Amino acid sequence: MFQDNFLWGASTSAFQVEGGFGQGGKGIATTDVRPKKVGIADTKVASDHYHHWKEDVHYMAQLGLSVYRFSFNWSRILPDGKNINYEGLQFYHQLIDECLKYGIKPFPTLYHFEMPQALVDNYGGWKSRQCIEDFAYYAETCFNEFGKKVDLWASINEMMVVTSAKELTGNISSFGDEARKEMYLMSYHMSLAEKRVIRIFRKLVPSGKIGHVCAMQTIYPASPKPEDIQASMSAKDFLQNCFLDMSVYGRYPQYYIHYLQEKGWLPEQSEADKELLQSEHPDFIGVNYYSSSCIRAVLPEDDLSKLPPFYQNENFTITNNPHISMQNEWMVSGIDAKGLYLGIRDLYERYHLPIIITENGLAYSDELSNGCINDDYRIEYLDAHIQQCKRLREEGYPLFGYCTWSLLDLVSSHQGFKKRYGLIYVDRTDEEVKDCRRILKKSFYWYQNRIKEGMN
Repeated sequence: MFQDNFLWGASTSAFQVEGGFGQGGKGIATTDVRPKKVGIADTKVASDHYHHWKEDVHYMAQLGLSVYRFSFNWSRILPDGKNINYEGLQFYHQLIDECLKYGIKPFPTLYHFEMPQALVDNYGGWKSRQCIEDFAYYAETCFNEFGKKVDLWASINEMMVVTSAKELTGNISSFGDEARKEMYLMSYHMSLAEKRVIRIFRKLVPSGKIGHVCAMQTIYPASPKPEDIQASMSAKDFLQNCFLDMSVYGRYPQYYIHYLQEKGWLPEQSEADKELLQSEHPDFIGVNYYSSSCIRAVLPEDDLSKLPPFYQNENFTITNNPHISMQNEWMVSGIDAKGLYLGIRDLYERYHLPIIITENGLAYSDELSNGCINDDYRIEYLDAHIQQCKRLREEGYPLFGYCTWSLLDLVSSHQGFKKRYGLIYVDRTDEEVKDCRRILKKSFYWYQNRIKEGMN
């Protein structure tokens, strides 16, 4: 059963929720300069958390949260990546203090898809080893500033997603094989940066815990054919294991190394790199899980132009799983609560670290009806996944927390406000900001009761 110290939470990320563009000394972020898509909101206002933070924390307390997982906006703290913005630090002090006032544990992520655009303009951002130094300085600033108040931290969120989505790293000029080589190089630099940060963390926050947040991959082969089994193994190496193996063990999976060597894309590793990578380790793993994937071998007629390796590379491709229910237009891989259980079992047996679910939620185009959102579909999704958490705990897996994505509606990284995840409705559209009024959904009250009842 769940114990009293189990962390019940909800999550957001800074660029998707804060807004406050150009206010409080905030610098230009990579997420601020992405090409604006017609009819889709950008990050300039987002959910206007920058002006609603106190109200939002009040709702967290009403909900009964014991942890709030959020992210620092790198470009609010270091607008140009070099110089500290004390007004930005003060904003996060206020947010953290307000959480602590209500007994809510602040759980910040250092890097969640956003960085100062100045670092990209100056030297290519994560393409350069200089970014390792700048990320370490940013992290050290945060640890010095907040380390006496905050003891639970996340380093980097979903390296798979951020390195394969060019508009998030800011490196949008490369294409084809050049872009793919850069993607693997950026990932390597992020891994080195994470290890530097963990080393600094041990000195500055010695009683704290820090972990890596992955986009967990529960992968099923499309058939028992050996080719599909092999493809599913390759997919897990490229979509999950390469990031976590490096974070936990300081090395890549062997097939991943072989593939990059054949392509001429394997980053050069010095002896100093090797020492750093293998000497520092995370305390836990954060799991982001929405749905599972089904994988088959590549066929001659397949189109391999879609964002490798997020959808496929020469070794595998994603296909539909006829055994998983489809929910709506946003959950294109279907709903698979059991996949959460299976994925965490596999994750624990490979890494033997405690686990917290940092994101889990249902996307839907919620609409107000008589001032209410009766999102029973979200309640069904969350309940099914929490039941799998209960099962994991009963079987002895060290799952110590669950955070739903997301606390409130926020601007999706690619679909704006049409795609909503929140327990709290934000009254705005992609075209009209309005007042961003908060309206509690039915799922808010359901989660409130679930937290009160625990797993009884």
